[in-house]
Amino acid sequence: MSTRGDAELAQEFAATVQTRRELGEAYDEELVDAFVEKVDQRIEAVVDKRVRRRLAEQQLTGGGDGPARRPEFRGPGGPLGLALASLVLAIPLSAIAATHVGPLGLLVAWAGIVGVNGCYALSRRADQNRAAGLRGSGG
Repeated sequence: MSTRGDAELAQEFAATVQTRRELGEAYDEELVDAFVEKVDQRIEAVVDKRVRRRLAEQQLTGGGDGPARRPEFRGPGGPLGLALASLVLAIPLSAIAATHVGPLGLLVAWAGIVGVNGCYALSRRADQNRAAGLRGSGG
């Protein structure tokens, strides 16, 4: 689904750019809003799929008993997925920001992308430190 979804999103972006060329600047805001809505829908679909999968995994492993805790780190799936999603979304976000705001918009868009990835990395590090502390305390 990821590859197909990415191809569909790339086609949508190309169609948006072509429509903008045909209609001119008068409809820029509407075109950008429509494209961002499609990106939001794609993100929601991916997140929903991951949540359903994690819930199913927890039910299969009996994770519903005991105190709530985050799933253990299981390899590069999460960080790699976030990195790839960031790069894929960076292309249209950069184009939109640079077209409508200029270099400052491009800087803000990339600051947001770097910020999201940085926060994720810090949360992973905190989770790993917390897990190491629990293992060290015998609990």
